[in-house]
Amino acid sequence: MSYAIILTGGKQYKVKAGEILKIERLGDTKLETKIEFKEILAYGDDKTIEVGSPTIGGAKVEAELVENGKNRTILIFKKRRRQNSRRKNGHRQQYSLIRINKIFSKDGKVLSEAEKIIKPAKKTDKVKVVAETKIATKKKEVKVASKKKETKVVNK
Repeated sequence: MSYAIILTGGKQYKVKAGEILKIERLGDTKLETKIEFKEILAYGDDKTIEVGSPTIGGAKVEAELVENGKNRTILIFKKRRRQNSRRKNGHRQQYSLIRINKIFSKDGKVLSEAEKIIKPAKKTDKVKVVAETKIATKKKEVKVASKKKETKVVNK
């Protein structure tokens, strides 16, 4: 399994294709946009490794932005004893969730690629679905169709 070590937000991350990573908030980017990380410090697999000095030119990691958000609130409380002085403050750090899609070597070859995610179809039209169930009786079959509060019984 190939991996790469990338530098973003002043931190280094070891990434593999297909994994979801929580990093420092990226600039003004929209959801599901492609992001390229060009500051690759090293890449390799179980047998070989390529290390840069400090980065590897031409190597890159392609990712997709999944979500932008904020972490939980961290409370900062400062108190000076016997001074009747206190201060309470809160902080919510912003983050970006990214999904690593491809890792490229310095030659431009794809080292590893994530499996594609099949997205469910979006419901743009509100369609009323009529649920039909068949109830078998002794001699005849009864078809029941339900729609919100109305119930129709149809005999065949």
